[in-house]
Amino acid sequence: MFMIIHALLTSVSLTALGSQNTTMHFVTEFVLLGFPGEREMQMLFFSLILVVYLLTLLGNGAIVCAVKWDRRLHTPMYIFLGNFAFLEIWYVSSTVPNMLVSILSDTKTISFTGCFIQFYFFFSLGTTECFFLSVMAYDRYLAICCPLHYPSIMTGKFCVVLVCVCWVSGFLCYPVPIVLISQLPFCGPNIIDHFVCDPGPLFALACIPAPSTELICYTFNSVIIFGPFLSILGSYTLVLRAVLRFPSHAGRTKAFSTCGSHLMVVSLFYGTLMVMYVSPTSGNPAGIQKIITLVYSAVTPLLNPLIYSLRNKDMKDALKKVLGLRIHQN
Repeated sequence: MFMIIHALLTSVSLTALGSQNTTMHFVTEFVLLGFPGEREMQMLFFSLILVVYLLTLLGNGAIVCAVKWDRRLHTPMYIFLGNFAFLEIWYVSSTVPNMLVSILSDTKTISFTGCFIQFYFFFSLGTTECFFLSVMAYDRYLAICCPLHYPSIMTGKFCVVLVCVCWVSGFLCYPVPIVLISQLPFCGPNIIDHFVCDPGPLFALACIPAPSTELICYTFNSVIIFGPFLSILGSYTLVLRAVLRFPSHAGRTKAFSTCGSHLMVVSLFYGTLMVMYVSPTSGNPAGIQKIITLVYSAVTPLLNPLIYSLRNKDMKDALKKVLGLRIHQN
């Protein structure tokens, strides 16, 4: 996959170069400013982000291991959760390691191809997360609103199909926007006031305005964001209506507890995502854009394991069992 993307971007960049004036200088690398400041503040920020990254890997890795090793969690809901935790590990790894290296670097450069490869994986993994959140909401809808038909609908085979669709479709969405943006001429300056290769700053660095490409990309982002979001909203509207009809208070409490953690994750992720990508953000200060991106790309993956484990008794028991086995073996 990496070699295919590299070859595609190289071909596209050469085509773009050939189609423009050959006397014009084109950039071969970008500078990611990240979070500039005094050296002491940079090292403090480096330490903070490193701790967040390691805790994110630990928390989500523990959920993946719990789902894999505890047979009680071999159900569709936890299989989706295990894949979601595995996804979060790669999602945060698509940006944070490069951010940490950039903080320690004096040049803070990233190659043209490397920038768009990061763009591809960061947005593809984010899109996959949107799809997984939608599928997890659909799973809760079936379990609560159609409990008698749930075992016959959400079979093991159908669960695997949904997981595969989420992963594959997530990685098939963004080649088109990436090709469109990479065809724009970048003739300088090459400084991106961000810590990740993001479409907004890239459009600002293009030598010529590209309103049609911007419109296509923002429309594309809106469809990817709002499609799963409306699906989640519809699923939980039906769940809420069904839960309110439960005769027993204990049944309502259990249903709300099961869905509450997922709704908290959806709110955290989509709240920041919509601010950034549903509408053009050129009017927002660069610092605000970076903080919002940092929240949904690094902070949210850290909080997800806490949200799911603290509000779910089965997951807490499985995590205690897994961690206890690891400590006992050591």
